[in-house]
Amino acid sequence: MLRFKALALAAVPIVAAAMIVPQSTVLAQAASPLTAVAAHLRAVNTMTASFSQTDRRGQTLTGTFTLKRPGKIRFQYQPDVQMLIVADGKKLHMVDYETKRDDDWPIGNSPLGVLLDPNPNLSRIAKVVRSDSQTLLVQAKDPKRPQYGTVTLGFARVASAPAGLLLQGWTVVDAQNNRTTVKLTNQRFNVPVADSAFTYRRPK
Repeated sequence: MLRFKALALAAVPIVAAAMIVPQSTVLAQAASPLTAVAAHLRAVNTMTASFSQTDRRGQTLTGTFTLKRPGKIRFQYQPDVQMLIVADGKKLHMVDYETKRDDDWPIGNSPLGVLLDPNPNLSRIAKVVRSDSQTLLVQAKDPKRPQYGTVTLGFARVASAPAGLLLQGWTVVDAQNNRTTVKLTNQRFNVPVADSAFTYRRPK
């Protein structure tokens, strides 16, 4: 169960993505990096993608990723993995159907909280790790709550993406220094997503 409790994002090569983009998109190249990330988060109401998740031991799992702001997210793993991660707007749930456990905690206590908040205070919790004409890496960590871990978000600079940024993945390092990396493909932005996508069957 613990090996799933860190979800990570890393920069990967630019990939083609189907997306619906607001007409008010602001190009990331014209803004400071943190301002561009904040603009991206404000521009994305929903997102779907395929993901691959690699843990510190090199084990890789795949599945589908769904996000709806504020506060809703779902990681649906490949069929042979009896595991689900879902946030319902209030709490983030780690559901293990094999052991019949359903652990949860407030969304803000997770490194993924930065993705779920439509208006995060990035100047307080984030710093730019890398910024060039193709890539933007931003590391977020709550200085008052180091136990929640660190997340590094990876974006490609794509003019047609929301606010000129295409979210490609993230890397999470937890308080025990365990690293997990998630890479996204087939990203789609601002497509219809029902709230029912964030319900789940509780283990019996």
